[in-house]
Amino acid sequence: QVQLVESGGDLVQAGGSLRLSCAASGTGFRFGAMGWYRQAPGKQRELVALITSGGGTNYADSVKGRFTISRDNAKNAVYLQMNSLKLEDTAVYYCNVKAMRGLDLYDAWGQGTQVTVSS
Repeated sequence: QVQLVESGGDLVQAGGSLRLSCAASGTGFRFGAMGWYRQAPGKQRELVALITSGGGTNYADSVKGRFTISRDNAKNAVYLQMNSLKLEDTAVYYCNVKAMRGLDLYDAWGQGTQVTVSS
């Protein structure tokens, strides 16, 4: 199976920065699009940022200009640089990876990492 290991969540003051990391592994898998989602208390999980295997990116309007997603294909890793953090960025952030093995497609999720932005 695919394993995702996330790190980087923390408590930070408004205006600060954090960098989230997610490393994917799994025997025989190739990894396609990678993304970050978040879920705040009482709200639905939402897409934050997505990066394709070719490097194309897509961002939620609420984070454009503040967050940057990147990936290292050699390490099967995806990163989320979060700058100018706001109170409303507080949520559990989940890594998501589209994985392929042979003709089978998998939708893998990380365990989540808590980001808390304080005033």
